[in-house]
Amino acid sequence: MEAPQVLTASAPSTNSAAPSAPRPTGNTLAKDLPAGLVVFLVALPLCLGISLASGAPLLAGLIAGIVGGLVVSLMSGSQLSVSGPAAGLTTIVLAGIQQMGTYEAFLVAVVLAGVLQLGLGMLKAGVIGMYFPTSVIRGMLAAIGLILILKQIPHFLGGDKDFFEDLNFFQPDGLNTFSAIGQALAGLQPGALLIGFVSMLVLVLWEQPWVKRNKVLALVPGALVVVLLAIGLNLLLIRVRPEWQVATTHLVSLPAINSIDDVLGALRFPDWSVLTKGGEVYLLAGTIAVVASLESLLSVEAVDKLDPQKRRTPTNRELLAQGTGNLLSGLIGGLPLTAVIVRSSANINAGAQTRKSAFFHGLLLTAAVLFLGQVLNLIPLSALAAVLLTVGYKLTKPALYRTQWQLGWKQFLPFIVTVGLIIVTDLLKGVGVGLAVAAFIILKDHAESAYFFHYEPDHAPDTVHLKLAEHVTFLNKAAIATTLDQFKPGTRVLLDGTDSETIDYDVLEAIENFRQGAAERGIWLELRNIPPVQVPGH
Repeated sequence: MEAPQVLTASAPSTNSAAPSAPRPTGNTLAKDLPAGLVVFLVALPLCLGISLASGAPLLAGLIAGIVGGLVVSLMSGSQLSVSGPAAGLTTIVLAGIQQMGTYEAFLVAVVLAGVLQLGLGMLKAGVIGMYFPTSVIRGMLAAIGLILILKQIPHFLGGDKDFFEDLNFFQPDGLNTFSAIGQALAGLQPGALLIGFVSMLVLVLWEQPWVKRNKVLALVPGALVVVLLAIGLNLLLIRVRPEWQVATTHLVSLPAINSIDDVLGALRFPDWSVLTKGGEVYLLAGTIAVVASLESLLSVEAVDKLDPQKRRTPTNRELLAQGTGNLLSGLIGGLPLTAVIVRSSANINAGAQTRKSAFFHGLLLTAAVLFLGQVLNLIPLSALAAVLLTVGYKLTKPALYRTQWQLGWKQFLPFIVTVGLIIVTDLLKGVGVGLAVAAFIILKDHAESAYFFHYEPDHAPDTVHLKLAEHVTFLNKAAIATTLDQFKPGTRVLLDGTDSETIDYDVLEAIENFRQGAAERGIWLELRNIPPVQVPGH
């Protein structure tokens, strides 16, 4: 007999035309512009640090940040997400540049990665983002918050040697997250520590109700006050306590650009000749496209959960936006980019309402490259570390762990596994294992919900009525087969498929195998509304 037709439900649509939550009404510039300024202050050292860690020109990270701000923000359907160079891609970029031989050859892979992402968006691959469990996303956010705190402590102390947004446990300098803190304590800079503490105090005060009620102070971002105060304090230390001044290695370091000609001279362009020199460039492009797409989908899913208005990002449109961004960034010498959770979290915490804040941060990055280098190079990194420490705390508040625990072990286990593994490995490994744990729990629950059975002593002694669920798939095969194998001789089994709309062939085959051996085991079996099936070899 033919196996019965199995009906499958179609996945939920996530195309770019999907309706989203209503946008904020009225003029949001009063909140978006200050938020964009905060994101700019955070993004500036991150773009530079990622360039250094990737072995790329300093300008490359800034170009990616500018493209992310000016282009991706307009194309993306996310109102609060910020895009730019990502720490999660540094190892891929570093190895890719070495593999391709020159940075110009590597840029071809970035361009091709953008083309591949455009293809993924057109194929509606963004549906993947719908299958990230909430417990894993919350675990990712909590882990990033903890990492921000741990990673910013060395910058806060002024004794760091690592780049500003390294999120990996094992660092390129041979240290790890915890040994780097110990080394920073040994090389502590008193001036940087003083500026860090003052900055933290200002940020805490800026969160107080009396500041928010003041019409003037409420318009000024706390991060801007921190930066201006930090510059002033360092200039004061240079005069009154020179031995405490912040070392130049612990200040923002923009490349020296004094004119448009300097910018044009510093740009790098793809070396298209590598397209005919083997498949390495195509493999590298595929790797960048897959990793960047996953990180972007994870980031926008997390941003949607942090959004006070709970708006939904159309994920296929996000892939199209990221693909366009990488295409343009690669064409003019920039690093590959993704949606990034650290800058997006800073954007949300600063009170952003719409994508105008991300666009404004792109304008400020452009202005920084062209006109503001000398001023911005006075900013101590310990002041910016204080800003990120506050962002980290808000992402990983103790209340989050308490809530996940109260939801039960099925929510807490994937959450805490994701947190722990991201801290000791990296983002994608931690999320991957967290997803595997969540999937195992889901499959276990699904298998156990395939049927229910009860004894019917009034009908006949030792009679079991086993009733199958509405939809029985191959995932239920193990649970059903195990249950059938556990019946003892002399048991009367009524296997009932009356309520089942679909029963997968794998399950029917397991039932048929049981039927053929039931008599020998002394089990009386009645099948009710179970379609017959032909088992090969019988």
